[in-house]
Amino acid sequence: MNRLTKQQFTMKQYVLVAFLVISTTISSQYVDRSFFKAGIHVGVPVGDAADLANVGFGLDLYQHWGISKKFDLGLATGVQYYFGLDSTIDIGPEAITVRGEDTIYAPLAAFFRFYPSKSINLGGDIGYAIGFNDFTDGGFYYRPTLSFDLSPGSALNFSYAAIEGENATWSTITGGVIFRF
Repeated sequence: MNRLTKQQFTMKQYVLVAFLVISTTISSQYVDRSFFKAGIHVGVPVGDAADLANVGFGLDLYQHWGISKKFDLGLATGVQYYFGLDSTIDIGPEAITVRGEDTIYAPLAAFFRFYPSKSINLGGDIGYAIGFNDFTDGGFYYRPTLSFDLSPGSALNFSYAAIEGENATWSTITGGVIFRF
């Protein structure tokens, strides 16, 4: 009986040591890098969107959660506002200028970020963008990004953003500044 108790005690030690090793390994990967970021960007429509607008701006909001030393996951939202292009129509001897409608989208997305170095991160947003115009439908939203830290609290952010609607894709190239809070 004494021998059986020794074996049980030894097995409990192995289980305890294995548990400590696994939990230490998992907790050493976690980085408390939860933070909020907000920024502004300027965008230039490309592709079919370039026929409807020439420039725009936006507000970006991000909530980050660090899942390891190299990766973050989070939620993203904001607003993208693009100024409609005016069109000139020649009718007989006179020309008429028609004001183009502005385009407004609000993305709702999840994102990931990879940090190959302390000052650079790569990632992407993926989700749905809501259209706020009569002619803009919402659609599948994706936005690959590249960011360069300017300081511990700010970064330059470059991206390509696309919203795939039912009838067309709204694509833009953006550059902006993001601030960490």
